[in-house]
Amino acid sequence: MTKKKIAILGSTGSIGKQTLEIIKKDKHNFNVVLLSTNSNIDEISKQIKIFKPKAVIITDKNKFIQFQKSNKKLKVFNNYLCFKKVFLKKIDYVMNSISGFDGLQPTIEIIKYTKLIALANKESIICGWNLINAELRKSKTKFVPVDSEHFSIWTLIENYNQEIDEIFITASGGPFLNIKRKKLKEVKPEHAIKHPKWKMGKKISIDSATMVNKLFELIEAKKIFNISIKKIKILSHPNSYVHAIVKFKNGVTKILIHDTNMKIPILNTLYLNKSARINSKKIDIKKLNNLNFNHLSIRQFPSLGLINLFNFKKNSLLETVLVSANDELVDLFLKKKIKFLDISDKLISILKLNEFKKLRTKKPNNLAQIMHLNRYVRLKTRALCVRSISNV
Repeated sequence: MTKKKIAILGSTGSIGKQTLEIIKKDKHNFNVVLLSTNSNIDEISKQIKIFKPKAVIITDKNKFIQFQKSNKKLKVFNNYLCFKKVFLKKIDYVMNSISGFDGLQPTIEIIKYTKLIALANKESIICGWNLINAELRKSKTKFVPVDSEHFSIWTLIENYNQEIDEIFITASGGPFLNIKRKKLKEVKPEHAIKHPKWKMGKKISIDSATMVNKLFELIEAKKIFNISIKKIKILSHPNSYVHAIVKFKNGVTKILIHDTNMKIPILNTLYLNKSARINSKKIDIKKLNNLNFNHLSIRQFPSLGLINLFNFKKNSLLETVLVSANDELVDLFLKKKIKFLDISDKLISILKLNEFKKLRTKKPNNLAQIMHLNRYVRLKTRALCVRSISNV
């Protein structure tokens, strides 16, 4: 049997490593041809010994030079413009788990070289979905979202030809679900990164605490599934047992449940439409009897109210402003330059600036335009925060 040819972008991050753990248990069915990292050459060196890829990408220039000197027999590249040198024809599967804006260019560049792309990069979908979708159609490449919520929705509606009435995305609520907002004034980064259910990186953990990640997921769902934003709702669900609920016009409602384990959506994208096996917990009757769904309060999580600022009749550059400003604000909070509540308060103020509000009707035309705006918004956000700090 022919092995599936696999490329993993961001192989040294959490999603990348979990993808490789699954492949390692079934190496006779998979052939890893490409791995990439920014600077973690120690981890990728371990991966190379096990999976023996055809090529490797190291984007940090100093680490690239260091790595290249000791790996002269391996094809090593320093950027994501190398795919035509690596792939003679389409491979079977790409996992793009690069975090942040760094994942956008590789997403667009690699689509034409793969039959299927599994995408775990929020920024790509939120800021450049129209560009990605155009490439997907042009290259006839299949797309599967990896985030648990969007993978769940995708699973529920795939091959079910019925009109959707409404979609519910669930949220654990993060560490501060039941704590009044006024008591969060002195929250420190070490408190905000302690997610009650998921083991995640610092950035995504802060986004979960502010509920910005659910704002992102609303926007992602609207774009991926081409559905009215009014049909997509968020429910708090501290057990994190149900990941999505879809109600159809024909009266059928589907609910998807799985353990809080990202290997489940990853595995199902790797073995798409084929039998796959993973160790998972038995159905928890206690959890089923106590699903505990509730609507989230905008007063408690003001970032959720930002959804009303966007024009979802088409993709816009305002989505890039949202992601870029939030990235910078989270970074400032982690460095203890601003307070926790400043993240959502300042994000609202920035999105309401006249120079950015007018972008809600302007569609991204190309990658360069998005990246330029990203840099400008980051600088503007930092400048505004530094100015407000100096005035205190």
